[in-house]
Amino acid sequence: QPEAKVAKPSLRHRYVQLLLLIVGSGVIYPAVYMRQNFEGSMLETFDITRAQLAECHSILGVIFFLTYLPSGWLSDKLPTRWLISVSMAGTGVFALWLSTAPDFAQIKWIFIGWGVTSGLTLWGALIKGTSLLAPHDQQGRFFGLLESGRGLVEALLASIGLAVFAYFLNRVGAGTSASLTAVIVFYGLVAIGLAPIVFFALRTSTMEAPPDPHRRGMSGFSRDMKELFTNQKIWLAALVILIGYQIFWVTYSLAGLLESIFQLSAVTVGAITVGRLWMRPLGGVLAGFIGDYFKVIPFLGILMLIAGGLLALLPSLPATVGVMVLFPMVLLIALFTYGVRGIFWATLDECDVSASTRGLAVGLISLLAYTPDIYVPMVQSWALANWSGQQGFQVYYGLFGASSLVGFVAARRLARLGKDIH
Repeated sequence: QPEAKVAKPSLRHRYVQLLLLIVGSGVIYPAVYMRQNFEGSMLETFDITRAQLAECHSILGVIFFLTYLPSGWLSDKLPTRWLISVSMAGTGVFALWLSTAPDFAQIKWIFIGWGVTSGLTLWGALIKGTSLLAPHDQQGRFFGLLESGRGLVEALLASIGLAVFAYFLNRVGAGTSASLTAVIVFYGLVAIGLAPIVFFALRTSTMEAPPDPHRRGMSGFSRDMKELFTNQKIWLAALVILIGYQIFWVTYSLAGLLESIFQLSAVTVGAITVGRLWMRPLGGVLAGFIGDYFKVIPFLGILMLIAGGLLALLPSLPATVGVMVLFPMVLLIALFTYGVRGIFWATLDECDVSASTRGLAVGLISLLAYTPDIYVPMVQSWALANWSGQQGFQVYYGLFGASSLVGFVAARRLARLGKDIH
């Protein structure tokens, strides 16, 4: 009811709140995904094998999958600032536990803890908070900024982490273990130290829905679920995000493709993949602002189509092409895939979900849309096992590249349904 609405917060206020969400979520991931920069040192410090470290990350994946729905439900019940700051402090505490170099059994418990603090308490609150914070015509740029900002915060912390590691290793003359411990303590203290600041600065009135007295207990929950299940737009949004996410997932194997098929040196591949990471802040922001200027959902469909086409084309290039072709090609693929990933949650605003059940909608969509975590690696193994060399990559990239057509059609349909209602 329009008459019950409180005075709308200014755009500047909304951007400040978004910045707090970016910092809050950005400081959580460097510790959880330390493996990206410190895999060798982790194996040495904790005296574990690569398979055991992979087991820890599998545990993380399972917990994410199990907590998507509860996470969304929780974000409808508790204030965003509570959930974000608890996630930050909790992640930091588990990092400090890890810095004591515990045994493998305890490390598994730490990863279970991280699954809870970066999944259950964080995910629903983060996406729902951003969705309600962004004005209807600025969903693209708010989600684009969230994605880009998180990427920047993570890159910044990882860079400082590497500097701390190098300092302890070379200047102080500490061993690998002591140097890595310093990095873990740094990550932990940053997360714990910023938690109270985010808690007090985050005014989440714009991100909460007034409690609905009719939606209490299990009957309210089943009514909400039924409402979401029969909402065609939820399924379309889930399909769009799933296709976008699986296309993004394929890019994780770019380094393997460049080394094994195009015969590039490890150093060159390293330079290209670092270049790819810098496309994350750029892709999200560009896609967000350009998408809002046109119309974010149809634009997302076109972006997906281009990303899928480029991806399918890459392994079909002659194996003799050099860096001058491959480097810009990989950067373009990264720009488009990060652009898609930056704005695909803008679909949520088109789904006509009330603010009081938007968190649950995030949980339900995530449950479906992030299944590529489970099956894309399997498809990759299957393709590379059944077709040798370049052909295997062509099948793997071609399959998921072609799926962008489905994403394009789903985005068009969602935009058309949205037009009928607005």
